[in-house]
Amino acid sequence: MKIDYSLIHSSIEREIKKRHLIQKGERILIALSGGQDSLCLTKVLMDLSSRWSWELLVAHCDHGWSSDQGIAEHVESLVKAWNLPFYLQKSQDALPEKEEAARNWRYQILQEIASGEKCSTIITGHTQSDRAETLLYNLIRGSGSSGLASLNWLRMLPNGSKLVRPMLNISRSDTERFCTDFGLTIWQDAVNQKLEYARNRLRLEVIPYLMDHFNPQVEQQLSQTAEILKAEDEYLNSLVEPLINQMIEGVSLERKALKNLPLALQRRVIRYYLSQVLLKMPNFEQIEETINLLSAPNGSKTSTFVGQVVLQVQGNWIIVKY
Repeated sequence: MKIDYSLIHSSIEREIKKRHLIQKGERILIALSGGQDSLCLTKVLMDLSSRWSWELLVAHCDHGWSSDQGIAEHVESLVKAWNLPFYLQKSQDALPEKEEAARNWRYQILQEIASGEKCSTIITGHTQSDRAETLLYNLIRGSGSSGLASLNWLRMLPNGSKLVRPMLNISRSDTERFCTDFGLTIWQDAVNQKLEYARNRLRLEVIPYLMDHFNPQVEQQLSQTAEILKAEDEYLNSLVEPLINQMIEGVSLERKALKNLPLALQRRVIRYYLSQVLLKMPNFEQIEETINLLSAPNGSKTSTFVGQVVLQVQGNWIIVKY
């Protein structure tokens, strides 16, 4: 059957080749929500699958919220019409109607399905618009370059599969036109219109305001900023890795050599060190207070860390006291 290829087909295939996101013959699990982005993605992957020899499977995660009623059946009917294997997982517990909780649960379920079905790749329909929203969301909350560039083309997951997002150069308005052109029925999720969710406010109010009053291409520009930050973040991390082994011994941090490093590298070494000590990612104030200890007199201590953790200067070392 002749496939009617679009610019989006070409764009996604180009990024897959350029970034080595997916190889020929892979077994791929597609996360299909029923919205325009994941519908567009699924259609493109189906059209490309014959020449890439992919084996496609589709998964849908049902949160069990009242707003989700009917969506699982809608998605299942689409997938059956496409003659693709379909995996539906419904939440057995009362999943909190919160963005982060829902996202974490979905990724857990997708990894479980991918492991069980021996899929090397999980693909999601995140777009340029999502990338712009993520950068703004993390900027407002307070984040360094790692957080601002956190929505990436590819990353490895704990179960050993890779998470691929091949549509980060495609906007949400592009996927809407694509679905209209190819006659794909979009499920309008009521949750996406609830302004009590921060990301929805960014999507529905903040970004349209920025487009109207500052830059019509703001999504593209923010996405490009994330791309730049990602490359710089990877480079700085490559410099930090050997330093961590040199300067950290257990829960002790060597001061003299660290003091002579550029501030950007000091912060990254200390961020890693504190993440091991605190068992969670430190905030900016904790990192800066630790930097102050690099030049502090012997016996100096931190004073604002939460809980029982205190850092203290002992000679050339910063040590942990509980």
